[in-house]
Amino acid sequence: MMGKILVKRVYEPAAKSDGFRILVDRLWPRGISKEAAKLDLWMPDLGPSTSLRKWFNHDPARWIEFNHRYFAELKDKTAILATITEQAKTRPITLLYSAKDEQHNQAVALQSFLLKRPSSHPPITRTPASISSPRNG
Repeated sequence: MMGKILVKRVYEPAAKSDGFRILVDRLWPRGISKEAAKLDLWMPDLGPSTSLRKWFNHDPARWIEFNHRYFAELKDKTAILATITEQAKTRPITLLYSAKDEQHNQAVALQSFLLKRPSSHPPITRTPASISSPRNG
């Protein structure tokens, strides 16, 4: 069973209720230090591809198509997604993003994808190379 998956702007103050905090932006957010972000993980490879991000450009008119394209990209990221679903089994997780639009961003899309995804995916036993610890990067 999966616990809560929350979504929050990285610029908002961290709260105990956030649980495990994961930045899902491909690029580091402007104007915030790694210390101030209070991350548990940064998963840049979970963000949409550069071409998809540029195409979408946070245009609400492209939101539905963005979701279709982003979900197609996410289907190839099973190991990275397993890291999130494993964390969500024991505590809330918060997907952090930097976009100004709170309704049309990859964290909202990723939350939707994860909640619709069957929880039958096997857990991983190693940390994928595509996960960056904010303390090391």
